[in-house]
Amino acid sequence: MSDIKLKFIDLFAGIGGFHFAMHENNMECVFASEIDEKARETYKYNLKDICPKLFEEKLFNEDILSISEDCHEIPDFDVLCAGFPCQPFSQAGQKKGFSFFLILPVYFLYLS
Repeated sequence: MSDIKLKFIDLFAGIGGFHFAMHENNMECVFASEIDEKARETYKYNLKDICPKLFEEKLFNEDILSISEDCHEIPDFDVLCAGFPCQPFSQAGQKKGFSFFLILPVYFLYLS
């Protein structure tokens, strides 16, 4: 195996599923972002021993929209991981599945 360790960022990180998978494949997380408070608590609980630097160096961002346009807060990385929105498939999202995404274009149009 190569001594080169790929670096990844974990956006819309949830509770750390991508992080665990990447860590198991000898990759290093250099930045993560998750807005949901409970998911953030769980992510930190799950990963504080695996990746203490992420939390010690304040590289666990709460709101990706707070990042500046030049993205200077995000370290260099090789792989970008981004979680798929799971709420539409969960009990909390009333199990609307892919039909949930039919309202997204209207929402993004509103944000523009």
